Amino acid sequence: VQLQASGGGLVQAGGSLRLSCAASGRTFSGYVMGWFRQAPGKEREIVAAISDSGTNTYFADSGKGRFTISRDNVKNTVYLQVNSLKPEDTAVYHCAVRRGVTIATMPQSWDYWGQGTQVTVSS
Repeated sequence: VQLQASGGGLVQAGGSLRLSCAASGRTFSGYVMGWFRQAPGKEREIVAAISDSGTNTYFADSGKGRFTISRDNVKNTVYLQVNSLKPEDTAVYHCAVRRGVTIATMPQSWDYWGQGTQVTVSS
């Protein structure tokens, strides 16, 4: 199982990015997919998650109203659209997959992880 994240970069405050994570090695329909982030010196935290059907989503308070998560089960890909970026959004963003149908917010509850993509927001 491999998760390949991409789409990060350096952007000015107020800008936008679209992160993508392509999963390979098996089909992830029936699994929850999500995004976490980890800033230097801080713990990994959930950003957003989406159920297998896309019906249910979760957003951390920090991203509500600014972030959108979606998935394409044919392509085995999850996306995170991040808008109105702030310097405090600077972090490595990791995609993750969780077996089952319920969304969990703790990193230890997730089963597969990608290597991460760096997002840097300048003020």
